[in-house]
Amino acid sequence: MKKYIFYLAISLITSFTLHSCSNKADKTSTATSYYTNLDRGIQTGGIKIIPITTPKGKFNVWTKRIGNNPSMKVLILHGGPGLSHEAYECFESFLPKEGIEFIYYDQLASGNSDNPKDTSLYDLSRFVEEVEQVRIALNLDKSNFYLYGHSWGGILAMQYALKYQSNIKGLIISNMMASCPEYGKYANEVLAKQMPPAVLDTIRMLEKKGDFQNPKYMGLLLPNFYAKHIIRLAEWPEPLNRMFGKLNNELYVNMQGPSEFGVAGKLANWDFSNELKNIKVPTLTIGATYDTMDPKHMEWMSKQMPSGQFLLCANGSHLSMYDDQEAYFTGLIKFIKSIN
Repeated sequence: MKKYIFYLAISLITSFTLHSCSNKADKTSTATSYYTNLDRGIQTGGIKIIPITTPKGKFNVWTKRIGNNPSMKVLILHGGPGLSHEAYECFESFLPKEGIEFIYYDQLASGNSDNPKDTSLYDLSRFVEEVEQVRIALNLDKSNFYLYGHSWGGILAMQYALKYQSNIKGLIISNMMASCPEYGKYANEVLAKQMPPAVLDTIRMLEKKGDFQNPKYMGLLLPNFYAKHIIRLAEWPEPLNRMFGKLNNELYVNMQGPSEFGVAGKLANWDFSNELKNIKVPTLTIGATYDTMDPKHMEWMSKQMPSGQFLLCANGSHLSMYDDQEAYFTGLIKFIKSIN
């Protein structure tokens, strides 16, 4: 009997040890695969410069791949327009450990990409075709391609999906409504009323005069709007400061307008509401309680799409990937893995 118990104990210990070693080996294998360098020749840390064709000639856009996963590749469409990829560097703290590959991409006239300084290229449909050229160059397809768009990138993602959703595995629309007129209405009828009346009157006066360069304008918006609805952190994370330091203001004002307080540029009348029903691919819309965008509208969006889901970041604002990280990344990762 004692010998039986002894051999049973040895057997259990051996089984546990082998199982433990196997799990460690699996994890090591997965990690090794994720960081395997698939590029040949001179190594550039995942950076790939992609030539794109436009009505005004050929230009180069900058991309950078983090990790390797044949079935989960997330292409990030940054906000702005005219901003760049730096704001999404926080993804590096969450996605690699989950084995999710993602790709930074600075759109034409933004960040590290070429800037032709030609306003005729500041066109939504042209940006859609640019994304398609980037997709092809990166070998993304229905089996692995997750398209993520934040803010302006969400507009671009929706328009791309309408035309090219046969190429997409999953779509993420982060902190963007499906209608700029509704966005402006929310800013005027809800967010503006949360400001002190004297502050709002001064902001409106400066806007009426078109005096957007007046230091008072941003001086009032920063504490009364940006600090409450763009990012609710006392100190801005370094990647954001670096990104805003590279802003292409001409592109931003041309399409968005002079501030995030509503839309006053080319996109002012953009409305995708009636097209949502035509987005058939699995889609996650992300909203936040204190966002510049109406979270109820973003929840409504998810219900218009046949395979839509909604994630609310209860403590977040427009940049909820920073001020409500746990909710944001838990929900994002869960969605990506749920359709893998």
